[in-house]
Amino acid sequence: MSDFDTMIDRYLAVWNETDPAARQAAIADLFTEDVRYVDPIAAVRGRDQLNGLIGAVHQQFPGLVFSPGDTLDAHHDQVRFTWNLGQPGGDEPLVVGFDVAERDESGRIHQVLGFIDKAPAGA
Repeated sequence: MSDFDTMIDRYLAVWNETDPAARQAAIADLFTEDVRYVDPIAAVRGRDQLNGLIGAVHQQFPGLVFSPGDTLDAHHDQVRFTWNLGQPGGDEPLVVGFDVAERDESGRIHQVLGFIDKAPAGA
């Protein structure tokens, strides 16, 4: 499971990166060129669109950070995991969700299906 732990750490680091150029480089390293990301609020395809989406999340939730949740379950080339979004070091996350990520034969993420379990009203 450790390679998935590392992948999820890198995934959350991408979502926490506030510098667009550094984030784009991290995205290029972790995701396929035609990555597909879908959650209840957004649906994007490609590294540039993913970078833009993450930038928009930073604008909507300035200063908040993503951290791993309690669930990590993987088999073959897919993993489902929970995550939290909240104040750094805070006790209660503002947003809680889980994602299912699939990687290709090279080990890069090619699809993410996201779900939101808890979010503030209007988010």
